[in-house]
Amino acid sequence: MTSSLLDGLDDDQRVVAETLRGPVCVLAGAGTGKTRAITHRIAHGVASGTYASNRVLALTFTNRAAAELRGRLRQLGAGNVPARTFHSAALSQLGYFWPQVVGGDMPRLIESKGRILGHAAEKLSLRIDTATLRDLAAEIEWRKVSGRSIEQYAAANRPLPGSLDLEQTVDMLQAYEDLKDERRQLDFEDVLLSCAGMLEQEPRVALQVREQYRFFVVDEYQDVSPLQQQLLDLWLGDRRELCVVGDASQTIFSFAGASSSFLLGFASRYAGAQIVRLERNYRSTPPIVTTANRLMRDRPGALTLRAAGSHDDEAPIDPDLVRYPHDMAEARGIAQSILSRIEAGARAESIAVLYRVNAQSAALETALSDVGVSYHVRGSTRFFDRPEVKRAVLALRGASVSVAGEPLFKSVSDVLRSLGWSQTPPEGEGAVRASWESLNAIMGLVDQAPKGTTFRAFTDELLERQEAQHEPTMQAVTLATLHSAKGLEWDEVYLLGLSEGLVPISYARSFDQIDEERRLLYVGITRARRRLTLTWSESGQRRTRERSRFLQEIGTRTPDAAGARQRAAGQSARQ
Repeated sequence: MTSSLLDGLDDDQRVVAETLRGPVCVLAGAGTGKTRAITHRIAHGVASGTYASNRVLALTFTNRAAAELRGRLRQLGAGNVPARTFHSAALSQLGYFWPQVVGGDMPRLIESKGRILGHAAEKLSLRIDTATLRDLAAEIEWRKVSGRSIEQYAAANRPLPGSLDLEQTVDMLQAYEDLKDERRQLDFEDVLLSCAGMLEQEPRVALQVREQYRFFVVDEYQDVSPLQQQLLDLWLGDRRELCVVGDASQTIFSFAGASSSFLLGFASRYAGAQIVRLERNYRSTPPIVTTANRLMRDRPGALTLRAAGSHDDEAPIDPDLVRYPHDMAEARGIAQSILSRIEAGARAESIAVLYRVNAQSAALETALSDVGVSYHVRGSTRFFDRPEVKRAVLALRGASVSVAGEPLFKSVSDVLRSLGWSQTPPEGEGAVRASWESLNAIMGLVDQAPKGTTFRAFTDELLERQEAQHEPTMQAVTLATLHSAKGLEWDEVYLLGLSEGLVPISYARSFDQIDEERRLLYVGITRARRRLTLTWSESGQRRTRERSRFLQEIGTRTPDAAGARQRAAGQSARQ
């Protein structure tokens, strides 16, 4: 069993999987199979007897990533290994130990800071708009994950929210904390702080946690914050059984307190650490990999990717750079290009359009609707929050209790047909088509289920997805910001709005801020498997624009030549 777990890994991935004792640092570039490497490492450790499955804790940063880790570990026979976000692990420990250490129930967790901040503004007789309240919430989060007191925050020379001055900002931060304490509530950052405080101040708590978890694996380690690192250190104690995986070139959340310094400084903090580099990119074609490497050339911690994937069914295509006269022309040009690709046989769900800020999606939505292409805006109404999906999950769960012995497809399709699903999609656009696409996405999960999956096991997995907000694939083009595209991939990617003021964003002025924008574009580029189209417009919002400085470094073909080739391809597809 243990040897078969290593089959199919490349030489470097195999080193990761076979190095079962820490400290280990895996520097893993985009598309290099890092999740495959670390899940096989965990499964190999369990199968070989090196790890007890309940003594391992796999940590990541989003519910979706944690759900993916759990799914892969389950397929590899290590399904008992917990895979959690830092927050969920800390919340579980806090809920368990709070009655023993403090007494009574744990304080209630607030879902949003906005309401309390609104009450704080009323208390201080300040009139603050919603956008400023959101910025204040972000400042609270940054202060806490960075390990700063309110006094230290005041001295940090941060950009101030809205029209507030420093004194008003500090007063708001303090009033927020006071109100929260009066109401006996915790925010998400308090969960990490309280868990860390309990581990520091209660030796018996630390001893019990360290006895429970002896081996730690941290994915996306470049995104760790000082507060999360502090908590990780407390979980570890004086042990060194730690494996971290990350890519400094994909550090795109510095504004929220993330720091790649922990990844890049791992070897100096852990003497004798094993450092493994994963640089074989299995996702993208050689021209896309070359483009990504050019953008990150000579950057600190950057890996040099080598294209290793097989795309034999079609010749590699150089990334296109297309110039448009204005924003609406850009949106319409992309929509027409996507329509041509779909008419040529591309699947809508294999295409994404990525952009820097949410407001850029409006013109795209209009343009795609005009040409009849279905789309899904990532980050809008969440899949499992849609009414038709909620009804479907409840109906499937109820049916799974009484139905057994039928093929999975028949059991699921019978329930979904009663809710309006059919194998043939309804004509046109609108709410009926949107509802069908949601139900069809659930049917798509049947095809992904391992052979022999029972109806009950399928609905259990569906409930896990619902809890983790792990959305299935929709049969629609994805529209997403560059930040929300992290960790995803598509066959064809359009990067929209690559002009000065958008990428890099206008408020990015310092060297570090510009470098973060570079990394953000790198993440966008490396989402593409086969086709990459870069676009920009010469004017928008009543001002002229220049193409992004990053495009010059990438060295793509000239806009006119690229546009001519793309237009010719579109005409050919429609003939």
